[in-house]
Amino acid sequence: MGPILISGGIAALLGLIGGLMTPIDEWYRDLRKPSWQPPNWAFGPAWTIILGLAAWSAVVAWSAASDNFARRTVILLFASNAVFHLLWSPLFFRLRRPDWALGEVVFLWASLVALVGGLWPISHLASLLIVPYLLWVSFAAYLNLSIVLLNSPFR
Repeated sequence: MGPILISGGIAALLGLIGGLMTPIDEWYRDLRKPSWQPPNWAFGPAWTIILGLAAWSAVVAWSAASDNFARRTVILLFASNAVFHLLWSPLFFRLRRPDWALGEVVFLWASLVALVGGLWPISHLASLLIVPYLLWVSFAAYLNLSIVLLNSPFR
């Protein structure tokens, strides 16, 4: 029960902080965005599902870890991802620097590639549960790039 509560709590905290760091204000509404951007209301449910799958992945990986080294690997991979996950929204929305967020999303994306690859030897299921997160961040990175190209320079 402990891993479920911990991973679920961390996922909820990441979602809450991400939501608080993502004001949909006049600045954001005035940005030029590509026509294919999803509606604003879609992002909350998408992140809820993605973070829920990540929490499930963490529980599966923790349970499948055969020794302390594997458990430390699980913690390190998820902790690194959490740091990069938390950095993107403040850069884009609070500092109003989509260009900086575009640089940061590379690290977020790399942390997900590391999660998929690092979890695979521990649990194939745990690894596969991260794939939707990786796909969503890939899409979000392309959206971020499009917004930068449509609106730069930023200051």
